[in-house]
Amino acid sequence: MKLFKTLAIAAVLTLPIIGHAEEFNTVQSDKSTLTFGFKQMGVPMDGKFKKFSVQMNFDPTNLVASKAQFDLDLASIDVGSDEGNDEVVGKQWFNTKVFPKASFTTSSIRSLENNHYDVMGSLRIKGRTKIVTAPATITIQGKNASFDGSLVILRSDFNIGEGPWASFDTVANVVQIKFHLLASAGK
Repeated sequence: MKLFKTLAIAAVLTLPIIGHAEEFNTVQSDKSTLTFGFKQMGVPMDGKFKKFSVQMNFDPTNLVASKAQFDLDLASIDVGSDEGNDEVVGKQWFNTKVFPKASFTTSSIRSLENNHYDVMGSLRIKGRTKIVTAPATITIQGKNASFDGSLVILRSDFNIGEGPWASFDTVANVVQIKFHLLASAGK
């Protein structure tokens, strides 16, 4: 009987901890990354974006109310060389003078299993919008959460690479985007 009472008291004491989930809404930009991979002449290449902002409100106990807005400064691209960086911000690639930003806005988040989620939303690049799904793993440790995931896009869907770059002989059509976001609870 004493064991039962001890277990009952322990259960009651842990209820407030289990019942209250943290809401993650402060993204730590200095600890977050946005990278991408593609093939150029059949050779795997990597790049990254140096400037982006994320407004997030993620509550693992209320996915319906959870949301995120991701804004990307396209001119902050780094493909590994100054010459390449100058080329991809130009008119035939991202045309950053006309389209300085890309964005992703969530429409829904669906829980799968083992901290895996599908994050659905609209991706807007160069004035074109596509509905995409990004598989993500969300790991919560105390007041911090990491959001790791990736999605594959086709550059032709967003008119990235015009004129002589429209052919996929030199630069492949498939681009894999990877993200790592670290967020904390509270403001």
